[in-house]
Amino acid sequence: MPTYVCTVSGTDLTSGQKSQIAREITRAHSMLTGAPHFFAQVFFQAPSRDDHFIGGVLSETESIFVRGDIRAGRGAEVKRKLVAAIIEGVHRITGIPAGGIWVYLNELPSGQMAEFGRVLPEPGTEKEWLNALPAAERERIRRLGSGEAEEEESPPPKG
Repeated sequence: MPTYVCTVSGTDLTSGQKSQIAREITRAHSMLTGAPHFFAQVFFQAPSRDDHFIGGVLSETESIFVRGDIRAGRGAEVKRKLVAAIIEGVHRITGIPAGGIWVYLNELPSGQMAEFGRVLPEPGTEKEWLNALPAAERERIRRLGSGEAEEEESPPPKG
C-alpha cells in the first residue's frame, strides 16, 4: 500500500483541503500505477513554524513535502507522471506555488511490506491477492475509500 505523508510548513490547511489532497493523491496513484484505490493512505503532519529550516536558516515560505513509500516495480515514466500529478493537484488545491511543493517517492519491495496483516502482492497481482482473502475481509477492504466503510467498534480494553 502506498503511504503518503504530507508535511505542511509555513501555512495551515483546512480539513477540506486535506480531504481533497488525499483524494487527489489516491486518484493519481491508482490511475497511474493500476493499484486499487483502497491501498492508498495519506497522513498529514504540521510541525511548529519554528521547526523547518532550509540551509540552516528558519524557513518562512509556504511548503508542502509529500513523501510516498510505494511498492517497487513501476517504471521511471510512471513515477515521473505520479510526481507531476501530485505537484499539480497540491498546487491547484492549496495555491502554493509549485516551487514550494516537494515530492519524494521511495520504493520498497512488496515482500517487505504488510497491509491488512498480510504481505503485499507484486504490482499487477492485487486482484489475486484480494480474492485470496476471507470474504468478510475482502468486502471490508473493498468498501474502504468508497464512502461505504462503516465505523468499526474497537475491542474493549483488556484488564
